[in-house]
Amino acid sequence: MPPEPDAVVPGAAVPDRARSDACPGALRLHTADDGALARVRLPGGLLTERQALALADAAEALGDGRAEITSRGNVQLRGLASDCGGELAERLRAAGLLPSDTHERVRNIVASPGPGAGPAEGSADVRAWARALDAALCASPWATGLSGKFLFALDDGRGDVAALDADVTLIAGPDGTALLRLGRAATARPVPAGRAVAAALDAAREFLGAQRAAGLRAWHLRELPDLLPPGPLPLPPAAGTRPPLGALPGGGLHVGLRFGVATAGQWRALAEAAEGELRLTPWRGVVLPGAPAGRLPALAAAGFRTGAGAGAAAGTAWDGASACTGLPGCAKSRSDVRADAARALDGSTARGAGPQPGAALLPVHWSGCERRCGHPAGRRVDVLATGEGYRVAVTGGPQGRDTAVEVTNELMAAAVAAARRTT
Repeated sequence: MPPEPDAVVPGAAVPDRARSDACPGALRLHTADDGALARVRLPGGLLTERQALALADAAEALGDGRAEITSRGNVQLRGLASDCGGELAERLRAAGLLPSDTHERVRNIVASPGPGAGPAEGSADVRAWARALDAALCASPWATGLSGKFLFALDDGRGDVAALDADVTLIAGPDGTALLRLGRAATARPVPAGRAVAAALDAAREFLGAQRAAGLRAWHLRELPDLLPPGPLPLPPAAGTRPPLGALPGGGLHVGLRFGVATAGQWRALAEAAEGELRLTPWRGVVLPGAPAGRLPALAAAGFRTGAGAGAAAGTAWDGASACTGLPGCAKSRSDVRADAARALDGSTARGAGPQPGAALLPVHWSGCERRCGHPAGRRVDVLATGEGYRVAVTGGPQGRDTAVEVTNELMAAAVAAARRTT
């Protein structure tokens, strides 16, 4: 799969994407070294218990027995047989996970996963926005012109998914109003109550129209920074606050997974604990808004990070850590990056190298090659396999890439821990 393109810097040429993006879908499978890969879009990260069980069954019957949460709150199935596409599609349709064959790759919608409608009284329910936006996308023939990478973000006012640098971001305000942000703009357009979903759709259609008028093809709004008019309102920086692991203050639970990978058995444990809806997060975790705190011990025993108990507490080195697939699943990788990352993170956690109360660490992403698949948005620690070790650098912010340090596997944990404290 192609890498996420870097931000367009002032004076840089606008890329002309002469070809379609190669993002996999539920119907367009990607061939990897460990078999075919399917990506199932879950707008807003929303799943019913029945749908979670359907994914577990499909992973076990058709794939390697695992279902992986992506950085957009979608699900990937790996290790699939190349000829299983028809059966997989039938299973997904029966579970309500494939409402449109023609639009399935453009249903990229992330939403704030926290319980409730947001911190401000009267702010909109972004889950309702997600469902309405998904239905409207699937009903719009022009929307098939969007790339499989184009992303909508629906933020309930906490600033969590607003920090993801989506192409179109809606930020809920009081009484159903919203702010509409385009790409990485520092300004926003005001949206009156009842018009949020329509405004997001209009922005996406405007993006496609700007491409046609310029004679260009782009995957992201940030690739056409000068073609769309800015909003009139200044937009404060997004807080980027994620829900803590464990019991949530507003009710429900939040559990984490190492690199977002869960076995079929773990998915069934989630469905059993959910007592209603599941919300997959862009941070590769799961919010169970209807689950009581008494479910935490069983989830911890099933291998989830729950914020309770030795080695699972929030504030460990695992917080904000991610990695691409690496070897043996990807032939382009130079190393088994997940195994190397796990050793480094476990070593840092054992030494108590996580953040202190009130402190924060930069996200860190391990990559097996320069494509850096699945890396988070914004400033982060970039850990890149070189074939002889790793190159560790801070990147993604306005300062550009900081000085890189070449390290061996044995020194990686210390180098990454030091880089993550860079501000």
